[in-house]
Amino acid sequence: MSKSEMGFYEFSLKDKRSKLRKKKLLNKPVEQLDLSKTASIADLMTSYKGMSIQARNLGACCEIFKDMLTDKERPTIMLGLAGPLIAAGLRKVIRDMIEYNLVDVVVSTGAILYQDYYQAMGFQHYKGSPNANDAELRDLYIDRIYDTYVDEEKFAFVDSHIGKFAGTLKPGNYSSRQFLRLLSETVEDKNSILVTARERGIPVFCPAINDSSIGIGLTEHYYWRKKNNREGVAIDSIRDNFEITQCVTNSKRTAAFYVAGGVPKNYINDSIVMGYIFNHDTGGHKYAIQVTTDAPHWGGLSGSTLSEATSWGKINRKASRAMAFIEPSVSLPLIVAYALEKKLGKGRSRLKFEWSGDLLKKLSA
Repeated sequence: MSKSEMGFYEFSLKDKRSKLRKKKLLNKPVEQLDLSKTASIADLMTSYKGMSIQARNLGACCEIFKDMLTDKERPTIMLGLAGPLIAAGLRKVIRDMIEYNLVDVVVSTGAILYQDYYQAMGFQHYKGSPNANDAELRDLYIDRIYDTYVDEEKFAFVDSHIGKFAGTLKPGNYSSRQFLRLLSETVEDKNSILVTARERGIPVFCPAINDSSIGIGLTEHYYWRKKNNREGVAIDSIRDNFEITQCVTNSKRTAAFYVAGGVPKNYINDSIVMGYIFNHDTGGHKYAIQVTTDAPHWGGLSGSTLSEATSWGKINRKASRAMAFIEPSVSLPLIVAYALEKKLGKGRSRLKFEWSGDLLKKLSA
């Protein structure tokens, strides 16, 4: 900085190295969005990559998702689902990710899978208000999920239905994958996540199944067992660990798509860590993307950065990764629409999982 004859300061770098560094940093202008040239969601997401803030992050997620789906190494894509996604209206979006070959393994909270099953039985979620009189709703047996309502009487019916179904199964321990597949056989709904996963051979894991209405139904089954001195069904969560780790160790490479965070995010990450049990070093996920509203600075897992996961070996140090801090009811449909419009799953081989009890005998494309 120098002083001119007029008394004003002139800002000018004198050091050649600093000038070159400055030129390098200021070589990519932010691209102003031109909607007149945007004819599709895919066009919009492509334009987002040249913008800033969360638009750029979302555009990056789309780009990395494209790379996951077109990678010649054919990574196994693991989808983690948490949050009120069915209540938000994303049921068919998730189902279409399975139907159109955009994911290979699903790890979900129990609430999402229960609400999928609830709708497969013919029941609905309803538009409500976040400012509702909750005391009145309680009197009417209406449960509120932010601005969405569900009928508690119907929930109670489905809970008991699941408990009674468990009573029809051969007594013994089941993984959540095995139990959910059998449960899916009791309904036929082309828009169901569980039904479509069964038809396409996609394993669905629910590591925290107890913490859901499915768990409530299974608790009713357990009560019935004790009362009648009968053997019955139990979910073996460690068997879940054993099974999902085989999905990882039998894959050439893996990739992760986290919607929100919670247990599914950590579970998918831990499946990488558990590879050592099988004397297998996965090297970490080759790709990882996440859409969430949780912030990293609180220290919780849901908002923790994908870079932080690299320190644990869960995500490869050279992985392509991106996070968009955008609520999933907005962000997920845009990413999926981008992939569907570009037909990214069309030329991708499907994985075939061949299970014998809790052993993954073969994983082939």
